[in-house]
Amino acid sequence: MFQRLYDRTLAIAEHRHATAGLAGVAFLESSVFPIPPDVLLVPMVLADRARAWWLALVCTLASVVGGLAGYAIGLFLFQAVGEPILAFYGYMDSFAELRALYGAWGFWVVFAAGLTPIPYKVFTIASGVFTLNPAAFIVGSAVSRGLRFFAVSALIYYLGPPVRRVIERNVNLVGTALVVLLIAGFVAVRYGV
Repeated sequence: MFQRLYDRTLAIAEHRHATAGLAGVAFLESSVFPIPPDVLLVPMVLADRARAWWLALVCTLASVVGGLAGYAIGLFLFQAVGEPILAFYGYMDSFAELRALYGAWGFWVVFAAGLTPIPYKVFTIASGVFTLNPAAFIVGSAVSRGLRFFAVSALIYYLGPPVRRVIERNVNLVGTALVVLLIAGFVAVRYGV
């Protein structure tokens, strides 16, 4: 199963519109979509390591703009849009706990969230609801998302061929590990682990 998915993802990563797709996924992941852009970023860098830094920049900028969309959802549409999104993913309890954190640590909450596999949309929407200073939000998002995506790109850039061989030899194990990490991120947010 994962071999077909891996082959399909590599084919998408080599498509002429892949960069726009990466930007779209990064944008949506920061506000409403559950899948992180790393699932496209990694194979795209593997497919063309010379574009690693460009792809990391595209991913970062699209993620920050998507984060602003999440901020706007929280600020203007929380009851109509934001609350149903958080409820759909089971994040309402975790969201309530964020309220206290934002009072004292808003910038640092956004910064830390941007680096983790915990779904970022929770924090972008929360930032709007709790009216975090927009400049602090943008800076925290840009720095943390940039660090994350440039670090991923750097790892693949410098370790690309060996990483690709490991992935291709162990595609089922790698696929299972990624699914487990994704589920763990959702559980961590849902149950405040």
